[in-house]
Amino acid sequence: MKKQVIPGCVLFILALAASVGSVSFLGPCVHEDGSVGACHWAGRSLLGTGLLAAMLALLAVLFRMARLGLYLGSFLACVLGILTPGTLISLCKMSTMHCRAVMQPAMTVLFAAAALCALFGAAACIREKKGRA
Repeated sequence: MKKQVIPGCVLFILALAASVGSVSFLGPCVHEDGSVGACHWAGRSLLGTGLLAAMLALLAVLFRMARLGLYLGSFLACVLGILTPGTLISLCKMSTMHCRAVMQPAMTVLFAAAALCALFGAAACIREKKGRA
């Protein structure tokens, strides 16, 4: 049981950190004139993706019967979070801008770690099901 819950707790924390960071200190560029660029929308998309992964992780911790499916769903949400900045939504052109220098690598690392936790949780569910059979 603990082998299935611990990855969910870590996944919840990582996904929540990614969603909060995507609109704060790890977020997109801030323009002095108040305008928003494409990277702003990448940050907003990462907020939603991170909250989705966190919600699925929390549900995986709470509900035992659907745990495998919830872990797999959160894994797919994390893959979407990895692909969003720069691939699905474009970022600023200059490599020295905050979105390219900070947001994209930080979100890649956070969502990749969360995706690994989701895979560990799913593997623990599969091992337990094979042990019961």
